[in-house]
Amino acid sequence: MESPILRSGTRFLLPLMLLFSLFLLVRGHNEPGGGFVGGLTAATAFALVLLSEGLEAARRLLRVPPLAFVAAGLAVALASGLPPLVRGWPYMTGLWLKVPLPVVGKIGSPVVFDTGVYLVVLGIVLAILFALAEEEP
Repeated sequence: MESPILRSGTRFLLPLMLLFSLFLLVRGHNEPGGGFVGGLTAATAFALVLLSEGLEAARRLLRVPPLAFVAAGLAVALASGLPPLVRGWPYMTGLWLKVPLPVVGKIGSPVVFDTGVYLVVLGIVLAILFALAEEEP
């Protein structure tokens, strides 16, 4: 699509949408949000680039293949359950820092798991969108 208005809007909205997706990710352990919604929001930001500037521009901006996000997200999500095993607790038992962080609040292993979900959702959605964009009309 050749629209200068959409291109200009995308340059403005992309960083805001990515920042909002991180906000959704971090707030998700205390309130509505989390890795799934944050990942969808980040994927929507890249979908906007795909629509306004094309597939190659979206791939250049992403810099890594979408399936690399899936692999990294699965590794992070699986690894988030390992620290309790060191203490002899069941896999995926939540561990929390005793001191809350200033802006974020309490951080724990569920946030790490949500980060893995965020990466998986981002990678899967972008892999599907990029595959659909490669199809010739």
